[in-house]
Amino acid sequence: MIKNKKVSLTKQLIKHKITGYIGKAIIYFILICIGFIYLEPIFEILAKTFMSPADIIDPSVKWVPKSLSLNNLKVAGKVLDIWKTLKNTILFSGALALAQTTVSALTGFALSRYEFRFKKFWFVMILLAFIVPVPVLMVPRIMMFVTAQEALSFQLIGTPYPQLLMALFGQGIYSTVLILIFYTSFNMIPTVLDEAAQIDGASAIKVFWFIAVKLSLSTVLVVFLFSFVWNWNETYVTGTFLRGSIALLPAKLNLFDSEFDSVVKASGSAFKLNEAYKMAATLISISPLLLMYVFVQRRFIQGIENTGITGE
Repeated sequence: MIKNKKVSLTKQLIKHKITGYIGKAIIYFILICIGFIYLEPIFEILAKTFMSPADIIDPSVKWVPKSLSLNNLKVAGKVLDIWKTLKNTILFSGALALAQTTVSALTGFALSRYEFRFKKFWFVMILLAFIVPVPVLMVPRIMMFVTAQEALSFQLIGTPYPQLLMALFGQGIYSTVLILIFYTSFNMIPTVLDEAAQIDGASAIKVFWFIAVKLSLSTVLVVFLFSFVWNWNETYVTGTFLRGSIALLPAKLNLFDSEFDSVVKASGSAFKLNEAYKMAATLISISPLLLMYVFVQRRFIQGIENTGITGE
């Protein structure tokens, strides 16, 4: 009797393990399929970037080029004027991201720690700024900056100042999302730490810096990266205000076809535009973002998971 029970228990354990293995296999299969959906465009970009013109028109070549070629990257880099546009884009996106991160942190801290009149009203207004489509807001914004430009006799349209001012006043790209990220993160920090610091004579600025910010460095990194990537990829607002006064990488990528013809004709080369050159230009434009993520992925994931103090 006891032996039969042991055999039955063993069979149940084996069945349980088999069920577990099957469940894991199904989960891994689903994850691999989802991962491939996201990574397939990148794989295609990488494959075509290093293809020769003969490989591009060869129907038998799909993923692995028959002959690797770096010429696509050289030509695409020349058309994009890579070193100038890359430097401009990093400085432009970095300045806006720094301004957005600072203002979002201050706003999130104020909403999290202080009670003031019409707090709920302003909170709703912040959310409303995210709901209203950007094109709807562009006309009044342009009119506002044009009026200010005429009144101050100072050039604003065609410079980075309008976007920098919008970032400093919480009207940057997806500023509402960044404020809410900080608001949620600061709410997770016990208020007793603020009170203890205030008893020791710390001012509001010191409480903000040494407690809120220091305990939320992962969140600060996440917000900065989000803002940097969003401003890097933004072309509608940037094109409206800058109007081509600064050569930026995404704008050059959008005009790659026309720029390719002009650059090739000026250099006297016999290159003809094909998918390989376009993919090489796309790879160049996204490589800085991919490299940045590789170096900060651990802290980025920590910030996404909102690790930190969760209770008193």
